[in-house]
Amino acid sequence: MTSSSGPAALSRRGFLGLTGGVAAMGALAACGGTSGGGGGGGTLRLVAVADQQKPLELLLKEYTKAKFNASYAPTDQVQTSVRTQLGAGNAPDVHVVYPGDGSAMSMAQIAQAGLLADLGDQAWAGRIPEGLRPAFQKNGRTFLYSAGSSVIGAVYNKKVFQEADVEPPTTWSGFLEVCEKIKKKGRVPIALGAQTQWVTQLITYALVPSTVYAKNPRFDEQMRAGSASFANSGWTDALEMYLELQKRGYFNDNPNGTTFEQQTSMVATGRAAMAIQVSAVLPDFRKAAAGADDLDMFPVPGADDAGGVWIPAGVVVGLGVSARGKNADAAKAFIEFLGEQRNMNRWAEAVACVPLSRDADSRIDPALKSFLPFIDGNKAVPFMDQGWPNAEVQPAHFAAVQELLGGRTTVPKALAKLDETYRKK
Repeated sequence: MTSSSGPAALSRRGFLGLTGGVAAMGALAACGGTSGGGGGGGTLRLVAVADQQKPLELLLKEYTKAKFNASYAPTDQVQTSVRTQLGAGNAPDVHVVYPGDGSAMSMAQIAQAGLLADLGDQAWAGRIPEGLRPAFQKNGRTFLYSAGSSVIGAVYNKKVFQEADVEPPTTWSGFLEVCEKIKKKGRVPIALGAQTQWVTQLITYALVPSTVYAKNPRFDEQMRAGSASFANSGWTDALEMYLELQKRGYFNDNPNGTTFEQQTSMVATGRAAMAIQVSAVLPDFRKAAAGADDLDMFPVPGADDAGGVWIPAGVVVGLGVSARGKNADAAKAFIEFLGEQRNMNRWAEAVACVPLSRDADSRIDPALKSFLPFIDGNKAVPFMDQGWPNAEVQPAHFAAVQELLGGRTTVPKALAKLDETYRKK
């Protein structure tokens, strides 16, 4: 996914940005952040990406046990330069790491090469929700620190819902009923900006937790082992449900010719009732609306049994410690500081995500509160691409959805292509 500040021309790395990682992919902002006070940690070198700059600068000022040479780089630069430094043994002490698998700087890829220090003995690691552990852990060991997660759901215009006399639904059949009532009021039920490629995946991602993972939580593990496939799984149900929305006329005309910006405007102005989006773009929708309170958000129910509804929660881009660094102990001490609940709260608030764990002082965006029971109830899974083994599956999914919407392929053919792409070495 892309960042909320630049939602165009996206790759898989851009998708990770929407979960907090790469909001300013084109900007390189370097700074020498130095903490106050002394301590025995020496100077730690830290390399992060742009979206991490705000929370890190805030927390670096308060950390007194080490000094820092901190820089903030575009994602593409991190993917090449830091990965090269890791392999050469001269990596930063603390550096950006992406959740899950599938890119050169992802947790699983770096940990598999023995380049990340194990953080599993730190207190915050014990608070990782079970469903999100694959984004943090490899072979049961924790190698990534992240402050929390973003979610995918329906951003909706409350006035349009009121005019149609509907409430956020809790089942798939209820969701279809809401869409039908809105359509009869002359409004577009769901704005879809599928011309902007990363938007294509969001409806699938909203549905797959319920159609796949609620029934088979080991699906990713089985995919890696070769004993499961997209084609013979609930992915078929999710894409058929996606197309059902189109066939019922619940999307705007020509979704493949509609951009993210147009989608945003449609919901913000009330021409459409809702858009299925990632929570990181809520600020974009609110800026376009007459008032921020005009909009709210709810989980998309991908099952007819409310108890079988699960949600996607994408872990925001985080940090790791170089296993081969001379300052590994001091670097791990800094991560432990970031993992204190107070500091986790502040990081999460700075990037508008749900903290990894919460206390009475955690400030959650009101629009995200309906998602908390799913996270707390272990009914949340990482965004699907965070478990994929290469960076080609996501753009193949983009293309498949656009072709499905355009009537140029079928669900079986689309999923066969995803399976083929997934198996690429």
